[in-house]
Amino acid sequence: MKNATPLRRTLTALTATTLLAGGLLFGQTVTATPAAAAGGTKIVCEIDKMRQQSHELRAKAAKLQRLGATTEARKARAQADALDRRIRNCIDADDNHKPWN
Repeated sequence: MKNATPLRRTLTALTATTLLAGGLLFGQTVTATPAAAAGGTKIVCEIDKMRQQSHELRAKAAKLQRLGATTEARKARAQADALDRRIRNCIDADDNHKPWN
């Protein structure tokens, strides 16, 4: 059996890599949602309701902390922080919205 020359091995590897990469890219474009459909949805932020949920989560975290359940309290605080970030993002989006029409 004859060993392949280095150039033949390189070309074979390059061809295989190109075919695999092309197949992956083609598969992603086929399964991806169109940009118009993804951008056409409207996001509604109910800021007052979200603030109430954040307040309730912080009260729950304080109660859990008093009872000694620190990991559960930390989890509730993290959820409240995430809600607060979403509220800030909604407010920033409303303030910085530039209509394209």
